[in-house]
Amino acid sequence: MKIGAQLYTVRDFCKDLEGFAETLKKISDIGYRTVQVSGTCAFSPEWLKAQLDKNGLECVITHTPADKLTGDPAGVAKEHDVFGCRYVGLGWFGFDEEKEGQGLENFLKIYRPVAAKLRESGKYFMYHNHDGEFKKYKDKLIIEALAENMPSDEMGFTLDTFWVQAGGGDPAQWLEKLSGRVPCIHLKDYAYGRKMAVIGEGNINFDRVFEKAESSGTEYMLAEQDDCCGEDPFDCLKRSYEYLRSRGFE
Repeated sequence: MKIGAQLYTVRDFCKDLEGFAETLKKISDIGYRTVQVSGTCAFSPEWLKAQLDKNGLECVITHTPADKLTGDPAGVAKEHDVFGCRYVGLGWFGFDEEKEGQGLENFLKIYRPVAAKLRESGKYFMYHNHDGEFKKYKDKLIIEALAENMPSDEMGFTLDTFWVQAGGGDPAQWLEKLSGRVPCIHLKDYAYGRKMAVIGEGNINFDRVFEKAESSGTEYMLAEQDDCCGEDPFDCLKRSYEYLRSRGFE
């Protein structure tokens, strides 16, 4: 398994192309060779490829805006071809049955065709969970219903360790349950007070996470921290990198 950085952690430094380019250099200088592109300013796929090549980086997954995914999934796939990225991610869906257009059936109606079109184009649609997917819908958790109703060869899960635990789940157990559908996962630790923490500085049992990720077919483990609690996000990513390297991951 390879380790990488989820750029959503440093989104505040990627609001224009100049800042985005400098951020990629800083990520490379830490030692990362793999990234997820998420939460940045707009960019052309050619620009991203040039910057990745310049810094010795590989983008393995994105979070792509919902309107782009639903409006032109084939075009999204072609853009990902330019910078050599197979996994196309959606970062969030509301799953609020009381709000129009945010129920489980709405998700299936909208994203089944998107996932199928991406598969036709050689890509794999990835859904990223938060804690809301651990609510019950009828007699099942939403994440269970998603796994049952979306074909496994068309949609995987970017399982997020913090949000699984925030939803009351066990990250390692859910890696096992979704085995074969978790090529990319987000690593962030969970500290007292429901705070996000640097990997290894909170309370998640990462020994079990690593074990189950390996057996479940995970290819990329991406360090992420949506909220760095007042600390420098680059320093947080550096400490996560050093922890993962100390565990033998590259």
